[in-house]
Amino acid sequence: MTTLLVILGIAAAVILYGIVLYNNLVSLRNRVKNGFSQIDVQLTRRHDLIPNLVEAVKGYMSHERGTLEDVVRARNAAVTGLQNAAADPSNPEAIKQLGAAEGALNGALGRLFALAEAYPDLKASQNMMQFQEELASTENKVAFARQAFNDAVMNYNTGCESFPGSIVANNFNFRPAEFLEIEAPEKREVPEVSF
Repeated sequence: MTTLLVILGIAAAVILYGIVLYNNLVSLRNRVKNGFSQIDVQLTRRHDLIPNLVEAVKGYMSHERGTLEDVVRARNAAVTGLQNAAADPSNPEAIKQLGAAEGALNGALGRLFALAEAYPDLKASQNMMQFQEELASTENKVAFARQAFNDAVMNYNTGCESFPGSIVANNFNFRPAEFLEIEAPEKREVPEVSF
């Protein structure tokens, strides 16, 4: 009789421990979703600023139409990537696509701002300075939100990959999440050094 009670006690402890692990993974996954929602807010703000920036620049840079079209295309791709990632922030492929789209948008905006340097009137324009300030402020907020998201992803992935959480994760379809990396294309280029 005591052996049966010991076995039942051990079984109950294992089941209880499994429930605790499952609930911990759910909590970690929800932190990933919450972290992404903060990124969503800031990237949406950024994406909403870009059409106004393009309109402000159009009058000054009428013959730079290709650059403006590149910015608009990159912005639209980034909006689509954000919508896809927001549908499931733990989907690694959607996060990779968002990172790539945001990187392309950063590159297009960088080219736009580089061209704007050649237009003194545009550079001195109050609207242009305001948009640049708003974008810079939003970029800082995006970076902070991305760091919080990536921290949540790291904790979630650690919970999914470490033992015995990995057993629960595998049995209940908790898949690892992807870090959000938004890099400027120039960061990947090897700098040229000449003497």
